[in-house]
Amino acid sequence: MRIPRMLWTWDKTDAVIFQGVLCAVVSFLANTATGKCCWALFFALWGVTSAACIIVSALQVSPKGRAVLITGCDSGFGLALALHLDKLGFRVFAGCLLATGGGEGSRRLRREGSERLHVLQLDVTSPEQIRKAVEEVNKKMPKEEQFWGLVNNAGWATYGELEWVTMDTFRRITDINVFGILAMTKAFLPMIRRSKGRVVNISSGLARMAVPMRSPYVLSKYAVEGLSDVLRYEMKTWGVGVSLIEPGNYIAGTSIFTEKTIQNDASRMWNAMSEDVRADYGRQHFEARVGLMRKYATGGMTDLMPVINAYTEALLQRFPQPRYKPMNFYFRVRLFIATHLPEVFYDNIYIDYLRK
Repeated sequence: MRIPRMLWTWDKTDAVIFQGVLCAVVSFLANTATGKCCWALFFALWGVTSAACIIVSALQVSPKGRAVLITGCDSGFGLALALHLDKLGFRVFAGCLLATGGGEGSRRLRREGSERLHVLQLDVTSPEQIRKAVEEVNKKMPKEEQFWGLVNNAGWATYGELEWVTMDTFRRITDINVFGILAMTKAFLPMIRRSKGRVVNISSGLARMAVPMRSPYVLSKYAVEGLSDVLRYEMKTWGVGVSLIEPGNYIAGTSIFTEKTIQNDASRMWNAMSEDVRADYGRQHFEARVGLMRKYATGGMTDLMPVINAYTEALLQRFPQPRYKPMNFYFRVRLFIATHLPEVFYDNIYIDYLRK
Protein backbone atom coordinates (compact mmCIF):
# COMPACT_ATOMS: atom_id res chain seq x y z
CA MET A 1 0.00 0.00 0.00
CA ARG A 2 1.48 3.35 -1.04
CA ILE A 3 0.10 6.50 0.57
CA PRO A 4 0.60 9.86 -1.20
CA ARG A 5 3.49 11.74 0.39
CA MET A 6 1.47 14.95 0.86
CA LEU A 7 -0.85 13.06 3.19
CA TRP A 8 1.39 10.65 5.05
CA THR A 9 3.84 13.38 6.09
CA TRP A 10 1.00 15.15 7.90
CA ASP A 11 0.00 14.40 11.43
CA LYS A 12 -3.30 15.13 13.15
CA THR A 13 -2.48 18.70 14.18
CA ASP A 14 -1.37 19.62 10.65
CA ALA A 15 -4.71 18.37 9.42
CA VAL A 16 -6.56 20.45 12.03
CA ILE A 17 -4.70 23.63 11.05
CA PHE A 18 -5.32 23.01 7.36
CA GLN A 19 -8.97 22.26 7.96
CA GLY A 20 -9.34 25.45 10.00
CA VAL A 21 -7.92 27.55 7.16
CA LEU A 22 -10.09 25.76 4.63
CA CYS A 23 -13.15 26.17 6.84
CA ALA A 24 -12.57 29.94 6.97
CA VAL A 25 -12.49 30.04 3.17
CA VAL A 26 -15.61 27.92 2.99
CA SER A 27 -17.47 30.20 5.41
CA PHE A 28 -16.56 33.21 3.30
CA LEU A 29 -17.96 31.52 0.19
CA ALA A 30 -20.82 29.75 1.92
CA ASN A 31 -23.64 31.42 0.02
CA THR A 32 -22.22 30.84 -3.43
CA ALA A 33 -22.04 27.87 -5.75
CA THR A 34 -18.30 27.87 -5.25
CA GLY A 35 -18.90 27.69 -1.51
CA LYS A 36 -20.95 24.50 -1.85
CA CYS A 37 -18.14 22.91 -3.83
CA CYS A 38 -15.70 24.01 -1.13
CA TRP A 39 -17.83 22.35 1.54
CA ALA A 40 -17.73 19.11 -0.42
CA LEU A 41 -13.96 19.45 -0.86
CA PHE A 42 -13.56 20.20 2.86
CA PHE A 43 -15.34 17.03 3.98
CA ALA A 44 -13.57 14.94 1.36
CA LEU A 45 -10.12 16.15 2.42
CA TRP A 46 -11.02 15.84 6.09
CA GLY A 47 -11.94 12.19 5.57
CA VAL A 48 -8.85 11.40 3.50
CA THR A 49 -6.35 13.08 5.85
CA SER A 50 -7.93 11.55 8.95
CA ALA A 51 -7.98 8.08 7.39
CA ALA A 52 -4.38 8.44 6.22
CA CYS A 53 -3.21 9.38 9.72
CA ILE A 54 -4.98 6.39 11.26
CA ILE A 55 -3.71 3.92 8.66
CA VAL A 56 -0.10 5.09 8.82
CA SER A 57 -0.03 4.98 12.61
CA ALA A 58 -1.46 1.47 12.70
CA LEU A 59 0.99 -0.12 10.25
CA GLN A 60 4.06 -0.98 12.32
CA VAL A 61 6.92 -3.44 12.47
CA SER A 62 7.72 -5.53 15.54
CA PRO A 63 10.60 -4.54 17.86
CA LYS A 64 11.38 -8.20 18.56
CA GLY A 65 14.73 -9.28 17.19
CA ARG A 66 15.75 -5.73 16.37
CA ALA A 67 18.54 -3.66 17.92
CA VAL A 68 18.90 0.10 18.12
CA LEU A 69 21.70 2.37 19.26
CA ILE A 70 20.87 5.68 20.92
CA THR A 71 23.42 8.43 21.55
CA GLY A 72 23.21 10.96 24.38
CA CYS A 73 21.62 8.67 26.98
CA ASP A 74 23.09 10.37 30.04
CA SER A 75 19.90 12.36 30.60
CA GLY A 76 16.82 13.86 28.97
CA PHE A 77 15.33 12.34 25.83
CA GLY A 78 18.06 9.72 25.39
CA LEU A 79 17.77 8.29 28.89
CA ALA A 80 13.98 8.12 28.73
CA LEU A 81 14.01 6.64 25.22
CA ALA A 82 16.51 3.90 26.08
CA LEU A 83 14.35 2.66 28.96
CA HIS A 84 11.17 2.96 26.88
CA LEU A 85 12.51 0.99 23.90
CA ASP A 86 13.94 -1.63 26.25
CA LYS A 87 10.46 -2.19 27.70
CA LEU A 88 9.02 -2.51 24.19
CA GLY A 89 11.38 -5.41 23.44
CA PHE A 90 14.20 -3.80 21.45
CA ARG A 91 17.81 -4.69 22.13
CA VAL A 92 19.09 -1.27 23.15
CA PHE A 93 22.65 0.02 22.98
CA ALA A 94 22.67 3.20 25.06
CA GLY A 95 25.60 5.48 24.35
CA CYS A 96 26.57 7.64 27.33
CA LEU A 97 29.26 10.29 27.50
CA LEU A 98 29.87 9.44 31.16
CA ALA A 99 29.40 5.66 31.06
CA THR A 100 32.88 5.06 32.47
CA GLY A 101 32.86 8.26 34.50
CA GLY A 102 30.20 7.36 37.03
CA GLY A 103 27.38 9.28 35.36
CA GLU A 104 23.99 9.00 37.04
CA GLY A 105 22.28 8.28 33.73
CA SER A 106 24.46 5.25 32.97
CA ARG A 107 24.00 3.95 36.50
CA ARG A 108 20.24 4.24 36.18
CA LEU A 109 20.24 2.44 32.85
CA ARG A 110 22.23 -0.45 34.29
CA ARG A 111 19.97 -0.56 37.32
CA GLU A 112 16.58 -0.36 35.58
CA GLY A 113 17.23 -1.88 32.17
CA SER A 114 16.76 -5.51 31.18
CA GLU A 115 19.55 -7.83 30.07
CA ARG A 116 18.94 -6.60 26.51
CA LEU A 117 20.06 -3.07 27.42
CA HIS A 118 23.79 -2.45 26.99
CA VAL A 119 25.45 0.78 28.15
CA LEU A 120 28.32 1.97 25.96
CA GLN A 121 30.93 4.64 26.59
CA LEU A 122 30.36 6.96 23.66
CA ASP A 123 31.54 10.46 22.84
CA VAL A 124 30.21 11.20 19.33
CA THR A 125 33.18 13.50 18.66
CA SER A 126 35.69 10.68 19.29
CA PRO A 127 36.50 8.46 16.26
CA GLU A 128 38.06 5.89 18.59
CA GLN A 129 34.97 5.60 20.79
CA ILE A 130 32.73 5.35 17.72
CA ARG A 131 34.92 2.53 16.36
CA LYS A 132 34.70 0.70 19.69
CA ALA A 133 30.92 1.16 19.72
CA VAL A 134 30.67 -0.59 16.35
CA GLU A 135 32.77 -3.45 17.71
CA GLU A 136 30.63 -3.72 20.85
CA VAL A 137 27.40 -3.84 18.86
CA ASN A 138 28.74 -6.57 16.58
CA LYS A 139 30.00 -8.56 19.57
CA LYS A 140 26.93 -8.33 21.78
CA MET A 141 24.16 -8.61 19.19
CA PRO A 142 22.97 -12.19 18.61
CA LYS A 143 23.37 -13.44 15.04
CA GLU A 144 19.63 -14.04 14.67
CA GLU A 145 18.91 -10.37 15.40
CA GLN A 146 19.35 -7.41 13.08
CA PHE A 147 20.70 -3.95 13.73
CA TRP A 148 17.62 -1.91 12.92
CA GLY A 149 18.04 1.68 14.01
CA LEU A 150 20.43 4.49 14.87
CA VAL A 151 19.01 7.31 16.96
CA ASN A 152 21.32 10.34 16.81
CA ASN A 153 20.03 12.00 19.95
CA ALA A 154 23.24 13.47 21.44
CA GLY A 155 23.49 17.23 21.28
CA TRP A 156 24.58 20.42 22.96
CA ALA A 157 22.89 23.82 23.22
CA THR A 158 24.11 27.30 23.98
CA TYR A 159 22.99 30.85 23.26
CA GLY A 160 24.17 34.37 22.49
CA GLU A 161 24.02 36.96 19.74
CA LEU A 162 26.36 36.23 16.86
CA GLU A 163 28.95 38.89 17.79
CA TRP A 164 29.09 37.62 21.36
CA VAL A 165 29.74 33.94 20.64
CA THR A 166 33.34 32.84 20.15
CA MET A 167 34.42 30.88 17.10
CA ASP A 168 35.49 28.04 19.40
CA THR A 169 31.87 27.77 20.60
CA PHE A 170 30.58 27.64 17.02
CA ARG A 171 33.11 24.94 16.22
CA ARG A 172 32.27 22.91 19.32
CA ILE A 173 28.51 22.91 18.75
CA THR A 174 28.97 21.98 15.10
CA ASP A 175 31.36 19.19 16.07
CA ILE A 176 28.78 17.68 18.43
CA ASN A 177 25.45 18.43 16.73
CA VAL A 178 26.47 18.00 13.08
CA PHE A 179 29.73 16.09 12.69
CA GLY A 180 28.76 13.79 15.55
CA ILE A 181 25.64 12.76 13.65
CA LEU A 182 27.61 12.45 10.43
CA ALA A 183 30.32 10.26 11.98
CA MET A 184 27.84 7.97 13.76
CA THR A 185 25.73 7.59 10.63
CA LYS A 186 28.69 6.71 8.42
CA ALA A 187 29.87 4.15 10.98
CA PHE A 188 26.54 2.30 11.34
CA LEU A 189 24.92 2.83 7.93
CA PRO A 190 26.27 -0.41 6.38
CA MET A 191 24.42 -2.46 9.02
CA ILE A 192 21.27 -0.35 8.65
CA ARG A 193 21.28 -0.73 4.87
CA ARG A 194 21.44 -4.49 5.20
CA SER A 195 18.42 -4.55 7.51
CA LYS A 196 16.54 -1.82 5.60
CA GLY A 197 16.28 -0.08 8.95
CA ARG A 198 16.07 3.47 10.25
CA VAL A 199 18.17 6.54 10.94
CA VAL A 200 16.48 9.02 13.28
CA ASN A 201 18.11 12.40 13.90
CA ILE A 202 17.28 14.95 16.58
CA SER A 203 16.64 18.40 15.18
CA SER A 204 14.50 21.20 16.61
CA GLY A 205 11.57 23.44 15.88
CA LEU A 206 14.25 26.15 15.69
CA ALA A 207 15.61 24.42 12.58
CA ARG A 208 12.47 25.61 10.81
CA MET A 209 11.97 29.03 12.42
CA ALA A 210 15.04 30.92 13.59
CA VAL A 211 15.06 33.24 16.60
CA PRO A 212 17.56 35.80 17.89
CA MET A 213 20.12 34.79 20.53
CA ARG A 214 20.43 31.18 19.31
CA SER A 215 22.79 31.46 16.33
CA PRO A 216 25.12 28.55 17.33
CA TYR A 217 22.22 26.17 17.97
CA VAL A 218 20.17 27.25 14.95
CA LEU A 219 23.23 26.97 12.70
CA SER A 220 23.79 23.37 13.76
CA LYS A 221 20.15 22.34 13.50
CA TYR A 222 19.66 23.84 10.03
CA ALA A 223 22.66 21.76 8.97
CA VAL A 224 21.11 18.62 10.47
CA GLU A 225 17.93 19.24 8.46
CA GLY A 226 19.81 19.47 5.17
CA LEU A 227 22.02 16.49 5.95
CA SER A 228 19.01 14.36 6.87
CA ASP A 229 17.05 15.32 3.76
CA VAL A 230 19.95 14.38 1.49
CA LEU A 231 20.44 11.08 3.31
CA ARG A 232 16.72 10.34 3.06
CA TYR A 233 16.83 10.75 -0.72
CA GLU A 234 19.95 8.60 -1.02
CA MET A 235 18.62 5.80 1.19
CA LYS A 236 15.31 5.37 -0.63
CA THR A 237 17.05 3.01 -3.04
CA TRP A 238 18.06 0.82 -0.08
CA GLY A 239 14.68 0.88 1.66
CA VAL A 240 16.09 2.75 4.67
CA GLY A 241 13.89 5.30 6.44
CA VAL A 242 15.45 8.58 7.57
CA SER A 243 13.46 10.80 9.92
CA LEU A 244 13.91 14.06 11.79
CA ILE A 245 12.49 14.80 15.23
CA GLU A 246 11.68 18.52 15.62
CA PRO A 247 10.71 19.14 19.26
CA GLY A 248 9.27 22.36 20.58
CA ASN A 249 10.43 23.84 23.88
CA TYR A 250 11.24 21.03 26.33
CA ILE A 251 13.92 22.87 28.29
CA ALA A 252 11.92 22.58 31.50
CA GLY A 253 11.72 18.82 31.03
CA THR A 254 15.31 18.17 29.99
CA SER A 255 17.13 20.90 31.97
CA ILE A 256 19.44 21.42 29.00
CA PHE A 257 19.72 24.98 30.32
CA THR A 258 19.96 25.79 34.01
CA GLU A 259 20.50 29.02 35.92
CA LYS A 260 24.12 27.99 36.43
CA THR A 261 24.85 27.19 32.77
CA ILE A 262 23.12 30.36 31.57
CA GLN A 263 25.18 32.49 33.96
CA ASN A 264 28.41 30.69 33.11
CA ASP A 265 27.82 31.17 29.39
CA ALA A 266 26.97 34.84 29.96
CA SER A 267 30.19 35.46 31.90
CA ARG A 268 32.24 33.62 29.30
CA MET A 269 30.74 35.62 26.44
CA TRP A 270 31.13 38.99 28.13
CA ASN A 271 34.74 38.33 29.06
CA ALA A 272 35.58 37.17 25.53
CA MET A 273 34.10 40.21 23.76
CA SER A 274 36.29 42.93 22.36
CA GLU A 275 36.10 46.35 24.00
CA ASP A 276 34.38 47.76 20.90
CA VAL A 277 31.62 45.16 20.97
CA ARG A 278 31.04 45.67 24.68
CA ALA A 279 30.81 49.44 24.20
CA ASP A 280 28.45 49.20 21.22
CA TYR A 281 25.98 46.79 22.84
CA GLY A 282 26.33 47.96 26.42
CA ARG A 283 25.96 45.96 29.61
CA GLN A 284 22.27 46.86 29.97
CA HIS A 285 21.36 45.39 26.57
CA PHE A 286 23.49 42.32 27.27
CA GLU A 287 21.87 41.64 30.64
CA ALA A 288 18.40 42.15 29.17
CA ARG A 289 19.05 39.48 26.55
CA VAL A 290 20.44 37.09 29.15
CA GLY A 291 17.28 37.73 31.17
CA LEU A 292 15.15 36.74 28.17
CA MET A 293 17.12 33.50 27.97
CA ARG A 294 16.47 32.80 31.65
CA LYS A 295 12.76 33.34 31.11
CA TYR A 296 12.72 31.06 28.07
CA ALA A 297 14.61 28.33 29.92
CA THR A 298 12.06 28.14 32.74
CA GLY A 299 9.16 27.54 30.35
CA GLY A 300 8.20 24.83 27.95
CA MET A 301 6.84 21.33 28.31
CA THR A 302 7.88 19.06 31.17
CA ASP A 303 6.38 15.81 29.87
CA LEU A 304 8.93 14.16 27.55
CA MET A 305 6.56 11.47 26.24
CA PRO A 306 5.53 13.33 23.05
CA VAL A 307 9.18 13.25 21.97
CA ILE A 308 9.66 9.65 23.11
CA ASN A 309 6.55 8.63 21.16
CA ALA A 310 7.82 10.47 18.06
CA TYR A 311 11.14 8.62 18.25
CA THR A 312 9.29 5.33 18.69
CA GLU A 313 7.01 5.95 15.71
CA ALA A 314 10.00 6.83 13.52
CA LEU A 315 11.54 3.47 14.40
CA LEU A 316 8.40 1.32 14.20
CA GLN A 317 6.01 2.82 11.65
CA ARG A 318 6.08 0.92 8.38
CA PHE A 319 5.88 4.26 6.55
CA PRO A 320 8.04 6.57 8.70
CA GLN A 321 7.48 10.28 8.29
CA PRO A 322 10.34 12.53 7.16
CA ARG A 323 9.56 14.85 10.08
CA TYR A 324 7.88 14.43 13.45
CA LYS A 325 6.87 17.56 15.36
CA PRO A 326 6.33 16.84 19.07
CA MET A 327 5.39 20.35 20.16
CA ASN A 328 2.46 22.10 21.79
CA PHE A 329 -0.24 23.88 19.79
CA TYR A 330 1.42 27.30 20.20
CA PHE A 331 4.66 26.09 18.60
CA ARG A 332 2.75 24.16 15.93
CA VAL A 333 0.85 27.26 14.80
CA ARG A 334 4.05 29.30 14.94
CA LEU A 335 5.81 26.73 12.77
CA PHE A 336 2.89 26.70 10.33
CA ILE A 337 3.13 30.49 9.96
CA ALA A 338 6.92 30.41 9.57
CA THR A 339 6.76 27.65 6.98
CA HIS A 340 3.78 28.57 4.83
CA LEU A 341 3.24 32.34 5.06
CA PRO A 342 5.45 35.21 3.86
CA GLU A 343 8.28 36.03 6.27
CA VAL A 344 6.75 39.39 7.17
CA PHE A 345 4.00 37.62 9.15
CA TYR A 346 6.41 35.59 11.25
CA ASP A 347 8.72 38.57 11.77
CA ASN A 348 5.94 40.90 12.92
CA ILE A 349 4.14 38.40 15.15
CA TYR A 350 7.04 36.62 16.84
CA ILE A 351 10.32 38.44 16.32
CA ASP A 352 9.91 42.22 16.09
CA TYR A 353 8.86 42.60 19.73
CA LEU A 354 12.33 41.44 20.76
CA ARG A 355 13.85 44.56 19.21
CA LYS A 356 11.94 46.90 21.48
